[in-house]
Amino acid sequence: MTNINTFAPTVGAAFLASAVEVVEAFTIVLAVSVVRGLRPALLGTGAALVVLAIAVVLFGPVLAQISLPGLRLAIGILLLVFGLGWLRKAILRAGGALALHDEAATFAAETAALRQTPTLTDRAADGVAALAAFKAVLLEGTEVVFIVLALGARPGLLLPAAVGAGAACILVLAIGVVVRKPLSRIPENTLKFVVGALLTGFGVFWCCEGLGAPWVGGDLAIPALVALFLLTGLALSAWVRSRRAPVSV
Repeated sequence: MTNINTFAPTVGAAFLASAVEVVEAFTIVLAVSVVRGLRPALLGTGAALVVLAIAVVLFGPVLAQISLPGLRLAIGILLLVFGLGWLRKAILRAGGALALHDEAATFAAETAALRQTPTLTDRAADGVAALAAFKAVLLEGTEVVFIVLALGARPGLLLPAAVGAGAACILVLAIGVVVRKPLSRIPENTLKFVVGALLTGFGVFWCCEGLGAPWVGGDLAIPALVALFLLTGLALSAWVRSRRAPVSV
């Protein structure tokens, strides 16, 4: 049985993580549609979604064959890999050590690259554009699939994870269709900060469960772990920012 302590963080983590990935994929697909039209953008996107669906059908049942402790340990490690990676980048970007991800700049670079095909026939140029959309959706979609399967690996959590991811996809795509420009106003680094803390918290919790180490308070440890990593990340970003600040004399 699931409860609010696992249900809400699962939905939130899947929603925020998927929103970030969909925003990044949408930027490339939008560039393709602007330069070459809607057809290659839809062809590339559709092909990538088919590949992702096949991967879920093929590899999803494998999770059911793994023993529960081994599954939780494997999923915990996977979530730690994703979570710590996102949290590290978010900390460095918030601290000014890394440049913030700029969807407008990505859009400009992608459209410029797609327009640099003067020697290609229209059919070949459409193929290159469709391939760009395919790669973007496949790469970002693979992360969404992994995160949803990982968050939903515990009994009763697959549906909440899928609902969170689906809601993010629908919302981001709806906004994108309306505005028809890169979604650069979405606070992507803030989302990655929160998602990194969520995934890392889940990862630590499930690694310990997989190793047979019980948690005091059970599932109540999950929001506590998420809060701990979020506060630690904020403190580290402030420390990075202070180390980069000029010293007054």
